[in-house]
Amino acid sequence: MTKTKKTAKTVTTEKHQELENQLKRALADYQNLERRVEEERRLLGQLSSALLIEKFLPVLDNLENAQAHLNDQGLELVLKQFKDVLTSEGVEEIPAVGLSFDPQIHEAIETTEGGKEGMIIKVLRKGYKIGDRVIRAAQVVVEKPKTQEILEEVAQNV
Repeated sequence: MTKTKKTAKTVTTEKHQELENQLKRALADYQNLERRVEEERRLLGQLSSALLIEKFLPVLDNLENAQAHLNDQGLELVLKQFKDVLTSEGVEEIPAVGLSFDPQIHEAIETTEGGKEGMIIKVLRKGYKIGDRVIRAAQVVVEKPKTQEILEEVAQNV
């Protein structure tokens, strides 16, 4: 009879451990789900912010163009406030003039013959990014070597 009790006790203990393990797995799955949902919410928030900011960038361009022509103090204050809001959302202007062309963040609209190949000499439309994500590539003018210089190099190599 003691063997039967031990067997019943052993069965009960095994059942208890099995249920405890199932509970631990369920809790771990739930915690993973909570983390995944929180990460998806964060990403959705970033995406919706980026989409809204992208829609406001042409407005910023127009305000900057107007300020360039009018040079108005009130408009300057509005531009500063607009840019401060963008900065608070993590938006950064993509640097361009004087740098080498990078197709990941720049869009070459035009090339001109000049000194250093691949050097950006002018920005036609500013580009912006949030962190490493480009919202809008900077549209730029890039230098290419003068045709005469290329011909001279080819002649020297021949």
